[in-house]
Amino acid sequence: MGIALQGCVGACLSRIAVGVAVFAITWPAFAAAPAKKVLVIGIDGCRFDAVKQADAPHLDALMKAGAVAQPTRIFPAHYREADTISGPGWSNILCGVWADKHRVMDNEFTAPNYEEFPHFFARLKEAKPEAVTASFSDWGPIAKRILSAADVTFDANETDKDYVSGDVAVTAAASKYLREADPAATVVYLGQVDETGHKEGFHPSVAPYVKAIEQVDGHIGELLKAIELRPTRADEDWLILVTTDHGGSGTGHGGGHDNPEVACSWLVVSGDAAQPGKIAGEHGQVDLVPTALKHLGVVVDPAWKLDGAAVGLK
Repeated sequence: MGIALQGCVGACLSRIAVGVAVFAITWPAFAAAPAKKVLVIGIDGCRFDAVKQADAPHLDALMKAGAVAQPTRIFPAHYREADTISGPGWSNILCGVWADKHRVMDNEFTAPNYEEFPHFFARLKEAKPEAVTASFSDWGPIAKRILSAADVTFDANETDKDYVSGDVAVTAAASKYLREADPAATVVYLGQVDETGHKEGFHPSVAPYVKAIEQVDGHIGELLKAIELRPTRADEDWLILVTTDHGGSGTGHGGGHDNPEVACSWLVVSGDAAQPGKIAGEHGQVDLVPTALKHLGVVVDPAWKLDGAAVGLK
């Protein structure tokens, strides 16, 4: 009987072992959620009708696959004191509040209220201190004032004499960084379209202006390629946001509150998380920040008093 019992126990243990082995083999694997990442591409002074006129395959592809808000307000209905120029525009875009809060009225940055209403990198850090942020630009105030606390900063304005060469330097540095580093949020600012508009005119009929957009589109292609070459790309969920700070009329854009050629922007929201198609309703520059934060998994704190809302996401 002892031998029989031992045999029974041995057989049972054998069957249990087989069952455990099968259980281990057939237990479903749970893959980690893709890492959420955001790339913001800012094209200064870029009219949407000129984008449509240009041979811009990368912008076209982002718009076709993504969501588009156009037109997008560059100032709110209740406040017109800030000028229709870059300082207020990029502050609206990158802080997520209008000028009555961030207090940037022009390009002098006389008394900005960034301490109370900082750029979205600061908001991301509040929620996720480990998140890495990076800024690449060739207009000095982006690096020195608006995004002054980025973890990584490249300011081509310090070395390049014009925005054409500055954009080349910005794109090269940003592309290398995007291939090799691990940022959660990156902002790339490109300035030559605005510079060309001031020299030649802001209009889709102005060949040099359209050509500048085409050159910037090539830079955007380099940035997108850098993301695709990342060794961890298959495990990442990138949201690409493209926008501008204002339009232009003639060779300027100041004091353009009542000029629709100046007082409108546009926003492209592209990536797997985007809901393709035209974004219905009225929208503003301040929508970019909550859109970026939502993708990054950051719940907006009402105490931040953001003026926009997330748009274009599924």
